[in-house]
Amino acid sequence: MNGPLRGARAVAVLGVAGLALTACGGGGEETAAEPSASESGSSSSAPAEQNTGDGVLTIGSLLPQTGSLAFLGPPEFAGVELAISDINAAGGFNGQDVGYVEGDSGDATTDIASQTVQRLLGANADAIVGAASSGVSQTVIDAITGAGVVQFSPANTSPVFTDYEDDGLYFRTAPSDVLQGRVMGDLVVSDGHLDVALLTIDDPYGSGLAENITSSVEAGGGSVVANVVFNPDAPTFDAEVSEVLAAQPEALVVIGFDQTVRIVNALVAQGSGPQDLPTYFVDGNLSNYGEEFAPGTLEGVKGTLPGSATSAEFQARLKEVDPALNGFEYAPEAYDATVLIGLAANVAGSDAGTAIAAELQGVSREGTACTSYEECAGLLDAGEDIDYNGFSGPVEFDENGDPTRATIGIYQYGPDNMYSNIEYREGSLG
Repeated sequence: MNGPLRGARAVAVLGVAGLALTACGGGGEETAAEPSASESGSSSSAPAEQNTGDGVLTIGSLLPQTGSLAFLGPPEFAGVELAISDINAAGGFNGQDVGYVEGDSGDATTDIASQTVQRLLGANADAIVGAASSGVSQTVIDAITGAGVVQFSPANTSPVFTDYEDDGLYFRTAPSDVLQGRVMGDLVVSDGHLDVALLTIDDPYGSGLAENITSSVEAGGGSVVANVVFNPDAPTFDAEVSEVLAAQPEALVVIGFDQTVRIVNALVAQGSGPQDLPTYFVDGNLSNYGEEFAPGTLEGVKGTLPGSATSAEFQARLKEVDPALNGFEYAPEAYDATVLIGLAANVAGSDAGTAIAAELQGVSREGTACTSYEECAGLLDAGEDIDYNGFSGPVEFDENGDPTRATIGIYQYGPDNMYSNIEYREGSLG
C-alpha cells in the first residue's frame, strides 16, 4: 500500500503526523517481542479526554505496517478503506462522510502502538479498528476504552479478551482461539499423528493457542510431547528446533509470525523439514511464501485461518483499493468491523464511542438479515431491526464482544509454497 487513496473509490483520510503508510512484506530483525500473557495491558500514556461524539463519525486504524505481522497489514487496511468507501457511497453518517485516520500498530514492546493511539484519540477517533496482534492490543486496550472509544479488532484471537474489563467497548470479528485450537487439534489427530510437538511464540497469542491445541489433541486421544516456547527476537532457533526434535514427535505445529521462515530453515538444516516431519501452521504464519523457500519446501504443510471463503468479487474490489495485494487474510474481518461500526452509529444516532458500543450486538443479530451497509441502512430507515451478515460470515456478538460462531478454513501448501483451501469447518463458541 503506497498511499491513502487508490483506485476508483477514494476514502477521505484525515492527516495525522507520523502515520505514513508503507508497503511491508514482513517484520525485520529489529521487530520487538510481544509481552507475555502475564504482563499488564495498560498503556503508559494517560487516557485522552472522554469521547462524547462531535457529530462526525471518525474511524481510526491501528494495523501492522511494520513488525512481525506486517504481511497482514495490506489486506486489513484495504478492508477498512473499502468499507468506509461503501459507507460514504451510501450517504455516510449524519449527512457527512465518515472520516478515516490511518495508523501503524508496530509491535508490543515498541512504543509505536501507544503513540499511534494517542494521535488517533487526538484526531477525535470514535472507534479504532485494530490491532491485529493480541499482544499489541493488550498494550493499548486500556488507553482506548478508557477514553470511551470502541476498540474493534479484526484479528485478535487470544482468549484473554473474552473476560477483559473493557467497559463493554472491545469487540472482535475474529473468533477466540478456543475454536481455532479445537480445529487444529482435530486436524492433526485425524491426519494420524498422536505424538504432537508445538513450537510456540512467547506472547499471549501463542500461549492461548497452544493451550487450546493441547486440549484438543488430548481430547482426540493424542498427546503433546513437547511445547517449546521461543523468544521471537532470538538470533537463531536452532536450540529450540533441536529440543523439539529430541521429543521425537510425529507432527509439529508452529505457532508464530514471520519467525517461521527461520524456523523452517532450521528444521531443514537439521534434517527434519516439512517433507520429513509433518508440519502445521496457524493464522499467524499462514502466508504465501513463494520464493522465500526452495520449490517444494512447504508442499503438504497444512494450516488454519479463521474466516470463510473470500469471494472473487470481494477480492477484486479489494484489489481496486490496493492492486499490490497478494493475500486477503483478515480483510473480510476488517471490512465487517468497519461496516458494523457505521451501522451501530446509525442506530445510535450518535458517533460517541459508548453509544456505538451499545448498539453493536444489536445490529449483529435477531433482525432482518442484510449483507451490505447500503442494504442494512435502508432497512433501518424503514424502521426494521437488522442482522448484518458480512464477508467474514454471519457475525453475532455475545455480551463480551466475541463472535458466537465462526468458520475456520483449512489450507494446504503446494510445490510453489503457496497455500489454497481444502476445507472449511464451522463451530460455535461459548
